[in-house]
This record gives sequence, structure tokens and C-alpha cells, in this order.
Amino acid sequence: MKKKYHLFEVYGIELEYMLVKNDTFKVAPIVDKLLTSKAGKLIADIENGDIAWSNELVAHVIELKTNGPAKSLDNLSKKFHANVLEMNRLLEPLNTKLLGSASHPLMNPNTDTQLWKHSYSEVYALYNTIFNCKGHGWSNVQSTHLNLPFYDDKEFEKLHAAIRIVLPLLPGLCASSPILECQITGFKDTRLEFYKTNQKEIPDLTGMVIPERVFSKLDYYATIFEPIKRAIRPYDKNKILDQHFLNSRGAIARFDRNAIEIRLMDIQECPKADIAICAFVIEVLKALVNKEFCTLQTQKSWTKQDLFLILDDAIKNAEDSKITTIEYLKLFGLNTPVTLGEVWNHLYQHIKPKLHKSHYPAIELILEQGTLATRVLKALEKDPSEKNIIAVYGQLQDCLQNNTLFQP
Repeated sequence: MKKKYHLFEVYGIELEYMLVKNDTFKVAPIVDKLLTSKAGKLIADIENGDIAWSNELVAHVIELKTNGPAKSLDNLSKKFHANVLEMNRLLEPLNTKLLGSASHPLMNPNTDTQLWKHSYSEVYALYNTIFNCKGHGWSNVQSTHLNLPFYDDKEFEKLHAAIRIVLPLLPGLCASSPILECQITGFKDTRLEFYKTNQKEIPDLTGMVIPERVFSKLDYYATIFEPIKRAIRPYDKNKILDQHFLNSRGAIARFDRNAIEIRLMDIQECPKADIAICAFVIEVLKALVNKEFCTLQTQKSWTKQDLFLILDDAIKNAEDSKITTIEYLKLFGLNTPVTLGEVWNHLYQHIKPKLHKSHYPAIELILEQGTLATRVLKALEKDPSEKNIIAVYGQLQDCLQNNTLFQP
């Protein structure tokens, strides 16, 4: 039986990166070659000390993750970065390099998507049959996943309540997908705009992105897992899809490993930014669990519909999203209408003393200069020509290589 951990005792972080050709800047569906060149043969999951490598649904995306639960976030940025450097060295002879950010700005998903053809391929093939995984919502959506443990129902209740109310705020910190197919989309978090509907064929899987008001294992199974199982049954004749795998809400309960996985964070330009954001979000969640702003009952009272309205505007406007719902702002100790960016500034002042100093520069740059989406748009200066996009995203590749934040 797997060891169970208490709230905030350990953390799990997953980062997804695109492989991009140096000469054409097209996505490079050669993750199998990268894994082979690391291991000497094709292995889908490679343990590399404290970090593990694994494939994803599409053949141009690789995932780096903590190899088991991590006790601290303080040195994780350096560990992830060391693995990025190793991957880029292995990709050099293949004329390919890693790229951060949540969506490739030039990719045409209909012509450029190749699904992973090796392990788990029957699962991916079935998904493709049901949903057609060639759309942007499947093949061009790189994210950061944060896994947080809970020990029992009591801890699950507190953690799920806190996470649900923080989800609508995340695009104001993490949005990094303002461009698709050479177009400024009008959404700073276009990844999440697709996330809302990419499983529209079976609406029970994603729900309203914000999870339902369920605060025990029994309730979660009855309210979320059972409808998912019923909805997938006609499609999954051989019963190969797992309910944990199918649940696509913005935060999912993993009772198989007693954790909640937050999935609404766009990946950033470098691990330093991602780990700082994760550390920031964790401290905000701790403050909520400790009832520093409001009671547990108040947190639990918010419906998915009301939270989704706030999230939906944040997907479009990120840190510039205006929040006028005073009752929501009171959850975080505010009582006048403010922007999402101002909410994060307020939260940062509150939790800053508890945060490791190594995270200050990254968070302060994001709070002062805007989300990565905002900084990319500023750098493009309203010129989304292919040449200009490649120049700007080439700088993002340098940021990943050097583990530095992007400044236009």
C-alpha cells in the first residue's frame, strides 16, 4: 500500500515541454528518439535521479516530473533545469530544442499532430476515436500540474474547498497562451479556452472545469466518478479507461494516491517561474486551509457556476480581469472591486514572509510586468507575423535554456 501523507507534507510537480525543430520552428514528433537516446532503448518512463521523464499523448511533448513526492520546492527549479539542459544536449544532433509556454504559436494541429504510438497507445487511440485528439485542446496544451496530498476525508475536505476557490485566480498568474496559428486569439489563456470544451462529446468528463461541491471520498465517487463511468461505458467496450484518467476537471481528486492534482496552470518559460508560482499557490492554499481569511464553511459554500463565471473572464483577460463580486473577494480578505493582478499582489504581501526568498524575484517580475501571455504580446508589438513570432519564441527557448524569466 502506498504511503499516505498529510496536508502540505510533500509535493508533486509535472512540467510539459514541446520539442521544436531548429530550422523550421515546427513541432518535432520525436519524443521516442529523445527517450531512446537517453536510455539506449525506448522506455516510456525514465527515472533520472530526483526527476523522471515520460511521454505524453502527442509525440512532440515530453513531461518532466518529480520522481516521487518531494519534501521541498526550494531546489526543484535547479533540478528541473539540469534535466532541461540534458534533454537539449540529446536533442542537438536531432536539430531540435525544447520550448516552454502553453501553446505552440504556429502549430496547425490537423497537419502537425502525431499521437504517441508506443506504450498506452491503445488508451490514446481510444481517446482519439472518441474526441479526435488533433485539435488544439488536445495536441497543443502544455501545462504545469501541481499535486498536493491529503491523509483522510477531513484533510480532503479542507484542501478541496481551498483549491476550488483558488482555481479562478490561476490565469492571472499563469496565462501563457495568447497566440495560435499565427493569430492573436483575444484570450490570454487560450489553452483553457479550449480546455472548457475539448471533451464536449462527453460533458461529464470536464464538467464546468471547477469541480462540484464534494468534500468526502464517498460523495466524490457518487457525484463525479459514477456519472463519468456511466457516460464512458458506450465508448469503452473493453474497459481500458480509468476514472482517475478520465476526470478532466481543473482540479482532480486522485484517491489512488491520496492527492489532488491542479491542472489549470499554463506552463511558463522556465522552471524558475513554474516552481515559484507553485510555491506561491501552495502558501495561499495553506492560508485558506488555516482559515486566515475566511471560514471553511464559507469556502465550501461557493457553487461551481459562480466560480466558473470568474474563471471564464480570467481566461480571456488574465491579470487584467476585473472582479466585482465582493463576496468572492472577501474570501481573500478584500472588500472592494479589484483586478485579478491586484488580488495576487494582495495575497503576495500576506504570504511573502513564509515563502523562500529564492522565489521572490520570479513572482515579483510576474506581478510587476504581467503574465507571460502579456509579456509575449508586448514583445510582439501587435505584429503576429511568422518571422516576429519565431523571433520572440526563440527568446523563450533561451529563457528555458538559461532558467531566466522573459522580459520584453
